[in-house]
This record gives sequence, structure tokens and C-alpha cells, in this order.
Amino acid sequence: QVQLVESGGGLVQEGGSLSLSCAASGSIFRINDGAWYRQAPGKQRELVADITIGGSTNYADSVKGRFTISRDNAKNTVDLQMNSLKSEDTAVYYCKLRVATFRDYAMDYWGKGTLVTVSS
Repeated sequence: QVQLVESGGGLVQEGGSLSLSCAASGSIFRINDGAWYRQAPGKQRELVADITIGGSTNYADSVKGRFTISRDNAKNTVDLQMNSLKSEDTAVYYCKLRVATFRDYAMDYWGKGTLVTVSS
């Protein structure tokens, strides 16, 4: 069994910064791909950024140049540094990790979400 815990959400003014962290625990053999998604009120969940096992990254156009996704394989974490935040970044942010355990092939696991509110 794998558990994901997100942290770092909160309230920030426009132009400010927040750092989100997603920590995985359990019988983890390896974290393959990792990603952050977000869902704003009344909108569909959308991909914000993802990172492969090799460290290649991909970003939504709306966050390019402002957000940075990173991973620490030793700590089983995937982080999202968010700078120059805008009010339209307000959403619940979810991490998704593709995790291989010692008992199963790689599967996708989701965190419960952390709220980011950007005030104008």
C-alpha cells in the first residue's frame, strides 16, 4: 500500500510564492513518473506539470516560466515551486505518482489535494 501526503498549500497574495510537496510512503520500490494537477472551482482537473523518472519535465502553458517541478528519489518526494502566483492559479492542487512497489507493478496513486488561494 502506498500513501501520498501533500503539503505546502495556503493563502498568498498575487506575485507571491508557494512550494508544494508530495511525499510517498509505503513499500515503495521506485517512483516512476510524477505530476501535479489542479482543479479550480467549476472547472475540470488539469495537468500543471509532470516529471519523468529521468527528470524530463513538462508544463502547462499557463505556468511555464513560473512553476518548477522537481523530485528527490531518495526521499520519495515530488515538489512544485510556484512563483509569481496569479489569482487564476487558485485551485486545489493534487499530486499523482506512478509508483512501483515490491509487490505490484507500477500504478498511479493520487493525493487528497491541497488548497492554494491567491488573493488579488
